[in-house]
Amino acid sequence: MSNHRGNFGSRIGIVLATAGSAVGLGNVWRFPYMVGENGGAAFILIYFACIMILGIPGMLSEFIVGRHGQANAAASYDKLSNGHPWKLVGYLGMLTSTIILGFYAVVAGWCLQYLFASIVGQVNGDAEYVKNYFLSFSSDALKPVLWGIGFVLITHVVVIRGVRSGIERASKLLMPILLLLLIVIVIASCLLPGAMAGVKFLFMPDFSKLTSNVMLEALGQAFFSLSLGTACLCTYASYFSKETNLFNAAGQIAVLDTFIAILAGLMIFPAAASVGVSPDSGPSLIFITLPNVFQQAFGSMPVVGYIISIMFYALLVFAALTSTISMHEIGTALFTEELHLPRQKAAWVLTTVASVLCVFCALSVGAYDIKLAGLSLMDFCDQLTANFMLPLGGMLTCLFVGWYVPKQLVFDEFTNQGSLSSRFFGVYLFAVRFVCPICIALVFLHQLGVI
Repeated sequence: MSNHRGNFGSRIGIVLATAGSAVGLGNVWRFPYMVGENGGAAFILIYFACIMILGIPGMLSEFIVGRHGQANAAASYDKLSNGHPWKLVGYLGMLTSTIILGFYAVVAGWCLQYLFASIVGQVNGDAEYVKNYFLSFSSDALKPVLWGIGFVLITHVVVIRGVRSGIERASKLLMPILLLLLIVIVIASCLLPGAMAGVKFLFMPDFSKLTSNVMLEALGQAFFSLSLGTACLCTYASYFSKETNLFNAAGQIAVLDTFIAILAGLMIFPAAASVGVSPDSGPSLIFITLPNVFQQAFGSMPVVGYIISIMFYALLVFAALTSTISMHEIGTALFTEELHLPRQKAAWVLTTVASVLCVFCALSVGAYDIKLAGLSLMDFCDQLTANFMLPLGGMLTCLFVGWYVPKQLVFDEFTNQGSLSSRFFGVYLFAVRFVCPICIALVFLHQLGVI
């Protein structure tokens, strides 16, 4: 490994940083409402299966490309492709992650603003007040822009410090705090009167709810939750040492990612059940429904409700930050190595592009009617990346590793040059050649509404 690139300094740093890239608002926000909309525990069981057949093999494929390449995503694909245009997959991943960072920062900015509002007591009130508060804030011409750019700049501060002093150190701090906050809120939520109904909803499967649509939703959640198709995993793997056990790392990251998602469900559903709120409230759950839930659930203990509300939005901020750091690093690494820029200048290029996109996305869902293809710019970017760019990046990576890269090279990376067990290599190769492409194709068609 080139010393000037930096590398992760420990195994726990690898797991926490890479898991942090996957653990984001998708776990704390999207996973609970997906469970709520799709029948509870039955959805979770299908999700587990999808992590096994798609998530871990897909993750391993990006790890193999990145660790072997020891460079940014584009250069890593180029190194394995012998001059063929597979390098474009790395550029696609960088472009995808930059677009996502632009609109993701808008929602992350909302979380940051809600953390501030919780601290100063601005989101206390009845359900109608909380709803109007969100609508008023999100439609403001200035506040969402400032909070979104602020979030990009916080991310920038971490990334410019490098891999070990910035990304790894931040991950070692943020991930334990995130887990601690989750556990405290889970305990408080589960101690509420009537909370067991929410726990049962989460863990007692109702297989009558299973439909082909539920299975496809679980497959899509498994794909998006682990950051497949963004080149994030490939970029982080380029900082792995040659001794890193890729299979074990992928398994540990998948387990931690899923564990946090389930804890998020345990945080939300018992509290919702305690006050009689439906668990399928959709994306509005965290900005409209939950502030009211916390207020009602802890109404007899206002100080506890106040603290829980602050902790919840701090949790969202930390979860968002671990993801935005990884998205920023993809472009920063690529600009540093492909354009031969100093790291700080490369980071400023990415920060500037993401901030501009953040501004227009924030305005498109609030103060101004900025549309593309009949959608707000933010929704357009969301659908462009989720429906097309992410599935395309994931599909090309699986085809590249499964069919183009020499089998012996893939085997050597999987087994660390034969020093590790090869017991699961045949299963992995079969999955990445056949199972993953089929699964990603299903995700793609489902996102488009074809199936």
